Amino acid sequence: MAVAAAVLSVQARLNRSFQELDAADPDAFRARPTARIVRTDDFANIGGSASSPIRYPTLSIFCYRVDLNHVMRPPWSAVASVDGSVHLPLDIHLLLTPWDSDPEAELRILGATLQCLEQHPVLSGPSLHPLGRWTAGEAVQILNEDLVTEDVLRTFDTLPSDFRLSVSYCVRIARIDAPAEPDHPDVTTVIRGLTPSSVPYP
Repeated sequence: MAVAAAVLSVQARLNRSFQELDAADPDAFRARPTARIVRTDDFANIGGSASSPIRYPTLSIFCYRVDLNHVMRPPWSAVASVDGSVHLPLDIHLLLTPWDSDPEAELRILGATLQCLEQHPVLSGPSLHPLGRWTAGEAVQILNEDLVTEDVLRTFDTLPSDFRLSVSYCVRIARIDAPAEPDHPDVTTVIRGLTPSSVPYP
């Protein structure tokens, strides 16, 4: 749930920022966009019916990769050795793409997105989606990734859509914690001398 909650937190923060920017400046957008989490299949139906997640104007949030955070994995492994639980720190890679029928409108959406994520590079407390069941003091950081054009082109080659101007951000650290296992009683009986037998046990 941590991965979904982290991406939902980014979506909510972007939509709040779009609303605030639109309220402060009526000329900020041609029409106020909506940030939406999308999947691969959604790129095949763009700007179509009202049921399509990618309809104008939209900022699509596409999670194209989830990696282990190799810097934080050793510290969390040390914590796991103490509390007996599993803690898996993850980096979530997002491709953010503006969609509109007008190129200027798309650039406005992209600019507002960059402005929002630079103003709010850390999400914590009430900014985090409750699905994540976050503990006190937890936060996620949103970092711009240096994704070269060739990488974006290769990503769109795997999608049912032509290339679009996009930016990539990394959300870290989203941590998956394994639920604590119940305590087991100590073993107090040892049986020795058993040998294999084909005779069924009565």
